[in-house]
Amino acid sequence: MRRVMVVALVGASLGGCSSLNMFKSAPPTVQVRLESNPPGADATTSLGPGCKTPCSVSVPAPDAPFTVAFALPKFQPASVSVNVIKTPGDFTTPASVTSDPNPVFAELQPAVPPKPVRKKPHRPKKPRPAAAAPAAAPEDAAPPAAASPFPDPNAGKR
Repeated sequence: MRRVMVVALVGASLGGCSSLNMFKSAPPTVQVRLESNPPGADATTSLGPGCKTPCSVSVPAPDAPFTVAFALPKFQPASVSVNVIKTPGDFTTPASVTSDPNPVFAELQPAVPPKPVRKKPHRPKKPRPAAAAPAAAPEDAAPPAAASPFPDPNAGKR
C-alpha cells in the first residue's frame, strides 16, 4: 500500500511539471499590413515573411526594429523601417504588441531607363590636299579665267 502511494505521488508530481508548460504562452506576434503604390509589389520583411501587396503578414515580435523591402519590376526598390512597440500587461489588461507604422506603405518610383548610347560610325577623315602657295602675280596681269562647266560655243571658230 505504501508503494502504491509513493508511485501515485511521483506520478502526480511529474504530471504537475509537464502542466507548467501549459501556462507558458507562445512568443508574441504582430500582424503587419503591407501596402504599396502601385499595388502588386513583392514585400519581404527582414524577419522572413513576405507577400504581394496589399496583404498582411504575422511576424514574431522582435526586440529591435525591422525593415520591409518592396520590389516591383520597372520600379525602384524601396525599404521602410518598422518599430515594434511592446506594452506590458497587468492584472486587468493583457500585454500587447503593435507596429509603427501600420500599415507599412511604400510609394514606388518608376525606374529611369538608361539613356541609349548613340554610337556614331567611325569614319576616317579624308586628308585634304595640300594647297599650293599662290605665286606672286604681277599687279597688271589679268586673273586666270574661271573654268566653266559649259563648253565654249566659240572654241572652234577662231
